[in-house]
Amino acid sequence: MRSVFFDPGQMKARLALEAPVETPDGQGGATVSFTEIASFWARIEPVSELREEQAGADVFTLTHRIWLRFRHDIQAGMRLRKGARVFAIRTWRDPDERGNYLVCLCEEEAQ
Repeated sequence: MRSVFFDPGQMKARLALEAPVETPDGQGGATVSFTEIASFWARIEPVSELREEQAGADVFTLTHRIWLRFRHDIQAGMRLRKGARVFAIRTWRDPDERGNYLVCLCEEEAQ
């Protein structure tokens, strides 16, 4: 596989990695909250915008490609936060399988 050239100086966004924490609600379900487990620099690239109509209103889904230094602890259900902006991690991959970087495909969640 070909090596990926990436300038780490492009990592200008400070992000927090958050993991879900389930708290039993006493009725057999759970309340999900998130706790910060790491903070790091990353690069955010907008990828696409999808417009759908739901109940007569326009709903937009924004996707982003987020580059960060390689980590072993990324799991399904985690998210990235930049201030009030929240990015749900959908998939992630090591672009050249060398363990230098991860590329996460994320959807921005409305807050």
